[in-house]
Amino acid sequence: MQWQEIRERYPHRWLVLEAVEAHSEGGRRFLDDLDVLAEHDDIAQATDTYRRLHRNWPHREFYVLHTNRETLDVRERFWAGIRASA
Repeated sequence: MQWQEIRERYPHRWLVLEAVEAHSEGGRRFLDDLDVLAEHDDIAQATDTYRRLHRNWPHREFYVLHTNRETLDVRERFWAGIRASA
């Protein structure tokens, strides 16, 4: 689903989304196709859902976004260092 369609279906909501199709260009991430996994009233609930999903499937691409955002501007960050294992 495209971002504009998601905004129309879920107005004024916090969403947990998965990028089904995405690509990178110039330090930005373009989310071409998204699935809505959960909707919430507040960011704390959405963040809890995101953490649970990310813990179970760390290689999938999840996002927490509010539908009041007219456009998506996702900047990529590259982390250097050692990650602790679970």
